[in-house]
Amino acid sequence: MSKDRADPRQRAVPSGRLSRFGQFGRLAGGVAAGMVAEGARKLADGERPRMREMLLTPANVGKVADRLSNLRGAAMKLGQMVSMDAGDVLPPELSEIMARLRENAHHMPQAQLDQVLAREWGRDWRTQFRRFDPRPVAAASIGQVHRALTRDGRELAIKVQYPGIRESIDADVDNVAALLRVSNLLPRGLEIAPLLAEAKRQLADEADYLREGEQMTMFGQLLADDDAVVVPQLDTTLTTRNILAMSFVEGRPIESLETASQEQRDAAMHTLIALVLRELFHFGVMQTDPNFANYRVQPETGRLVLLDFGATRPVGERTAGDYRRLLKAGLAQDRDAVRAAAVAAGFLGAEAVARHQERIDPMIDVILREMNHAGPFDFGDRSFVAALRDQGMEVAADKTSWHLPPADVLFVQRKISGTALLAARLRARVDVRAMVLQEIGPEAG
Repeated sequence: MSKDRADPRQRAVPSGRLSRFGQFGRLAGGVAAGMVAEGARKLADGERPRMREMLLTPANVGKVADRLSNLRGAAMKLGQMVSMDAGDVLPPELSEIMARLRENAHHMPQAQLDQVLAREWGRDWRTQFRRFDPRPVAAASIGQVHRALTRDGRELAIKVQYPGIRESIDADVDNVAALLRVSNLLPRGLEIAPLLAEAKRQLADEADYLREGEQMTMFGQLLADDDAVVVPQLDTTLTTRNILAMSFVEGRPIESLETASQEQRDAAMHTLIALVLRELFHFGVMQTDPNFANYRVQPETGRLVLLDFGATRPVGERTAGDYRRLLKAGLAQDRDAVRAAAVAAGFLGAEAVARHQERIDPMIDVILREMNHAGPFDFGDRSFVAALRDQGMEVAADKTSWHLPPADVLFVQRKISGTALLAARLRARVDVRAMVLQEIGPEAG
């Protein structure tokens, strides 16, 4: 048995267009076979099979998660977005399977890693280091991270991009979109071309490590006055478009706070929520990837380490203004104003409101009640989610009223929703209402 086969977490990244296309073909074939088997089972049980139920079986979702984990790149990144953004909407068994895309990425075999490093740094690249750990300390959708010690004693984290990732972005996004269309999960009239174009642009930005280094440096400057967070420092001498070198900052996974005191959990989430508000209303730029792996914590100080700035993007004045108006309407407990602001911002489609206002208004009422509680908001109390999910699923069942918000809103909301999911994971209690009032002005309350 080869070394690569002995380690199930070590799998070569398919880098050629044909090899990646073949992976998608095998994925589609495997899912189709699973659908046929599930349909036959339901017919044998005297049930009428439904397309969605045949597609979204645990076995099929498992195949999708495993294949996307092997492909990595844009394909896996899109899967991570779905698994994060779905939040409490996916059934529990499917949420658990999709979580593999956030937690179980494969890493490159040594031979493939050596090829990438030699191409970027030259064949004698090892002479620059006293130590370069060949096994990555982290592996994600676009690259993997190694710990290294330079000849002059600098402790670095080296993020190495998987080969072929940048060149495969357009094809991967198109292939994922084709799978969605074939699956009949998207309504025929829904225009997703603008979103696909934006996804390609965003992913191309994330695959440019020179750009990410600039964004990381910018955030280090923006947050220089914040003692609650740490941003690694860029090493310009070793950074290339495909390799990002930065200072290694010790820290534990943010999820390790689950067993910490309530005070520690609350403090961490207060810091992250405050960061979101500063990004939205002051910085005019936001790191829009809320993946839990992008946050680490230093137990001895409580400081949070911020990682991965590839998904950093500008926040336009219009988008910030839309959120400001929406929050002001919410704090004023004005349901009609909230509905109107949500439509104006693109959160809601006018068609959905016209067809389903009797379901949308109760959802707004739930949100107004929750956001206007006096004192800390208990993110660990998810009792209100069921009502939102039930009403939301009924609205979503009407595909004719589906609506895609503007890309800027989607990316900002992804950061907000992901931050809320982390707060729920940590069962944090934070006075979000007071924080929002401080940002948008007391006249809102």
